[in-house]
Amino acid sequence: MPGKKDREELGEKYAEWNQDVEENLKKRPERKESFFNTSGIPIERVYTPLDTREIDYQDHIGFPGQYPFTRGVQPTMYRGRYWTMRQYAGFATAEESNRRYKFLLEQGQTGLSVAFDLPTQIGYDSDHEMARGEVGKVGVAISSLRDMETLFDGIPLDRVSTSMTINAPAAVLLAMYMAVAEQQGVPQEKLRGTIQNDILKEYSSRGTYIFPPKPSMRIITDIIAYCAEKVPQWNSISISGYHIREAGSTAVQEVAFTLANGIAYVEAALAAGLDIDTFGPRLSFFFNAHLDFFEEAAKYRAARRLWAEIMKERFGAKNPKSMMIRFHTQTAGCTLTAQQPKNNIARVAFQAMAAVLGGTQSLHTNSMDEALCLPSEEAVQVALRTQQLIAHETGVADTVDPLAGSYFVERLTEEIHQRAKEYIEKIDEMGGAAAAIETGYIQKEIQDSAYRYQREIEKDERVVVGLNRFQVEEEKPGNLLRVDPTVRTSQIERLKKLKDERDAGEVQESLAGLKKAAEGDGNLMGPILEAVKAYATLGEISDVLREVFGEYQQSTTL
Repeated sequence: MPGKKDREELGEKYAEWNQDVEENLKKRPERKESFFNTSGIPIERVYTPLDTREIDYQDHIGFPGQYPFTRGVQPTMYRGRYWTMRQYAGFATAEESNRRYKFLLEQGQTGLSVAFDLPTQIGYDSDHEMARGEVGKVGVAISSLRDMETLFDGIPLDRVSTSMTINAPAAVLLAMYMAVAEQQGVPQEKLRGTIQNDILKEYSSRGTYIFPPKPSMRIITDIIAYCAEKVPQWNSISISGYHIREAGSTAVQEVAFTLANGIAYVEAALAAGLDIDTFGPRLSFFFNAHLDFFEEAAKYRAARRLWAEIMKERFGAKNPKSMMIRFHTQTAGCTLTAQQPKNNIARVAFQAMAAVLGGTQSLHTNSMDEALCLPSEEAVQVALRTQQLIAHETGVADTVDPLAGSYFVERLTEEIHQRAKEYIEKIDEMGGAAAAIETGYIQKEIQDSAYRYQREIEKDERVVVGLNRFQVEEEKPGNLLRVDPTVRTSQIERLKKLKDERDAGEVQESLAGLKKAAEGDGNLMGPILEAVKAYATLGEISDVLREVFGEYQQSTTL
């Protein structure tokens, strides 16, 4: 950093340069009067050491693998091992999804990421009336352990890392996964992966909740406690900013609301008697990779620093691993266009590059046709190849945090950090994330941001290539991947066969045990696992918990 005398001289030189630029603007004006990123942070014409003079390298940036982890959670990052390359996949039946997983693994994917259909996400079996028209549509239909056995048939669970995007019934799906592993002879301590298990963002941004907040938080802490003791390599929660961003938040809001939710989960686990350094290292996060390239890279750096400060200063964590924000990233589905879908290949590549330069541990790249339909094998392969190209051909993985030291990136990192911190302080004043959600504060902030963004597109102030600028006449796309509506019929037949073959007495006994546990205060994971192994269905288990806990009804006044 330049000394005081150097800064003064630089300031004088900058003022002279800026005056010359202003004179030239009279002849050749800039594209617009002012520039802002998606978070409303002003973007200056140029950045110099004057913009980073308040940033202390050791306190604010540091070295990779060391507090405050701004530059990354590992000292060598991708020089040691590339990020985990995942493709979020799952549709129709367990058999079809199993074939897709095997295809992706053959293509070089290094981790599985399971998408469940909507009925599964909200705790209904495929034969339930509420499941009509939705079975297998946005993910794979899983109603019982038998479906999970088929889903992972021929896939050794001791050699893959599996991420499951599931929230309200996360305990049930995790139990099914553990039961399949047991059948394969894989002990729980060898399982690696993540369940999303983040219910707070469901209330504010997504909507696939089942139970009210209090029992939902109990289930989450039960999972965290169980995994800390018995599944030590498993990430028991993935605190998700992705869906907050997809709902329309800014980058700053994504960081702030995600970390505020993280604080709520930590506080709930501490209240349940868990030690911060017992569960802290297995907390994980899930972020979006949006379009503003430098804002996104700076966002990840700011989030790492802010979470490290929260865990160390607020919660007194001693283990450095408790302070590390390890995160998965997915490129922004909300930025994909049905118009000129091949443009999405470029969008996804830029977003993926921002995630890598920001230091992600795991990455999913969206497929070019996802604005139209479920992704085809060709589109999925192109999306995976995008990651492989970044890893093996661009050279960006050969040095750690290559954007560090950029006056712009460091200033932007500091701005995002400070603005997100101010949001969290405001949420704290309201009583925390759950209280802020119950009052509708977080929802309204996201809605207002989404409205502003959409208005900018409609008023042509924000260009979306192929949508409001550079349009072309296009033929209606053909050969789109659609889920056969008979999937529900086959699922219902499979369920009926299962119920005829299983031991009905054992099922009822296990469900009675689960109900008793839910009415008490013991850990629910053991009883849920027993019910799953007895082949009780997802819907049956969820119905027992519905009976005890009730169902959450979103207020219409928010």
